[in-house]
Amino acid sequence: MSVDISNFPNLALADTPVELRSLPFDRLPVLCNELREYLLRSVSRSSGHLASGLGTVELTVALHYVYNTPFDRLVWDVGHQAYPHKILTGRRDRMQSIRQKDGLHPFPWRGESEYDVLSVGHSSTSIGAALGMAVAAESEGLGRKIVAVIGDGAITAGMAFEALNHAGDVHKDMLVVLNDNEMSISENVGALNNHLARIMSGKLYTTIREGGKKVLAGLPPVKELAKRAEEHLKGMVVPGTLFEEFGFNYIGPIDGHDINALVETLRNMRNLKGPQLLHVKTKKGKGYEPAEKDPIGYHGVPKFNPDECTLPKASGGKPSFSAIFGQWLCDMAAKDEKLVGITPAMREGSGLVKFSQQYPDRYFDVAIAEQHAVTFAAGLAIADKKPVVAIYSSFLQRAYDQLIHDVALQELPVLFAIDRAGLVGADGPTHQGAFDISFLRTVPNMVVMTPSDENECRQMLYTGYQCNQPAAVRYPRGSGTGIEVQTEMQALALGKGRVIREGKGTAILAFGTLLQQARAAAEALDATLVDMRFVKPMDEALVLSLAASHDQFVTIEDNAIMGGAGSAVNELLMRNKQCKPVLNLGLPDRFVEQGTQEEIYALLGLDSTGIQASIEAWLLA
Repeated sequence: MSVDISNFPNLALADTPVELRSLPFDRLPVLCNELREYLLRSVSRSSGHLASGLGTVELTVALHYVYNTPFDRLVWDVGHQAYPHKILTGRRDRMQSIRQKDGLHPFPWRGESEYDVLSVGHSSTSIGAALGMAVAAESEGLGRKIVAVIGDGAITAGMAFEALNHAGDVHKDMLVVLNDNEMSISENVGALNNHLARIMSGKLYTTIREGGKKVLAGLPPVKELAKRAEEHLKGMVVPGTLFEEFGFNYIGPIDGHDINALVETLRNMRNLKGPQLLHVKTKKGKGYEPAEKDPIGYHGVPKFNPDECTLPKASGGKPSFSAIFGQWLCDMAAKDEKLVGITPAMREGSGLVKFSQQYPDRYFDVAIAEQHAVTFAAGLAIADKKPVVAIYSSFLQRAYDQLIHDVALQELPVLFAIDRAGLVGADGPTHQGAFDISFLRTVPNMVVMTPSDENECRQMLYTGYQCNQPAAVRYPRGSGTGIEVQTEMQALALGKGRVIREGKGTAILAFGTLLQQARAAAEALDATLVDMRFVKPMDEALVLSLAASHDQFVTIEDNAIMGGAGSAVNELLMRNKQCKPVLNLGLPDRFVEQGTQEEIYALLGLDSTGIQASIEAWLLA
């Protein structure tokens, strides 16, 4: 049930940016208050990302008020911060469906709205994409404006700096808004800086600044002196020298919750020539005290009652695979002082909080920089450390070259703990861990393991840590099976699977946690069920022995069928002239939609019922 819009009279008049721009300027502060409250009430009913959006309410209103969207193009980075944007662009009444099957996407999505210019989910893509649009806009000659909004977290990635460097070089008209919600320069925010931002973005300052440069262009010593004097002056009040060196005209920092100052500054900057950067200071969770005090806890929230000012506590029971990894990391660190834990800005999500507290000198959050995380690990390994890189499956895609070139090629002992493998659910296509088996198994020197339960996960992490070569353990999002986890750690024999159930006729080879869903089919069909454990090296002897005693194979994995573990089985059988029928079950050749994990596995026929039905239909065909 959607939130009653009649309680928000100003927001009711701004269902689209066209309607928003028709509102009187003096109504905007009240509109922002209503938008923030509507966002809070909507997300608390649907679950989703909250704190980031609460912090970008005024910025979103100001951008759509000043710029002629969708003709002018507004490019959001990541999209956690874009919920207010969705509310103001014709999707207000559907917000309760966000992140649900057949509902609104959790991030900006091109197929959902003409106002969503770039489909996003991973960070630091906005500036590069916006620059491409700015180049095209100049060739169009229609006066189209391009704006990229990037959060301070996303600005830490190499891609963002690559794009800044290129933008400063080609010098096209575009605006980058740096949404800074950290406290590093809080003393610079306030009335003085708002005043300075207005002056620095105004016509008089711009005319003097650009005119002065032209006058001094023929006098290199004086020009350099003037430049350094300007940098020194600006360095006293703003941290903009870095962006100026990239070739941007830097304005700010400005209070991102002062709608009047935002609108006036953006109006001044709208027609400035060349690359512009507006530094906006915001508070994550703004306007809802619990989220302001705990922006990490309120980053993504379940359904809750906002009037109670607390989030529901997670019910006890089965530990998550992330928690299993986090505990193993602490236990292993106690045994080996060479262990180093690395994460690209995913401490909470990857289960590293306890490790970061117990071993702060051996914990490294490298920010949103997956490529650097992997090469940093390579350097540590060369220096006789034992690095463990905790990374989501879909984020490891961004560091594939580094995994090949810097780790595998040099056969360095780096362990990759790959979280969110398989289907992640509500975060949708950008975050589904659908490809890691396919892209890892082609890399020489790699060991690739697929635990079927929590205890197998713990033992495989230990195995990968001890095997003295590049190794990966991939495990899913969410809770485990509830199996007892052994405290003792014991290395598994590399490349050896285990037979769970002996049957006849059909051999079901399971890779990972879908072993649990395959049990019912094995029982019903009196089939042999095997936990393969290793994708690489594969237990070739076991597969070939099964080929001698069974009529057909079924492979099951929560990875893309194309190039996945099942493909490896096919290749093995053909290489050894074992022409057995094989049914490969896994993820289809498309980007898998959002929904709960249970809904999507059922939709794809990868729950217990679907697996059995697929095998029975195949056997009868």
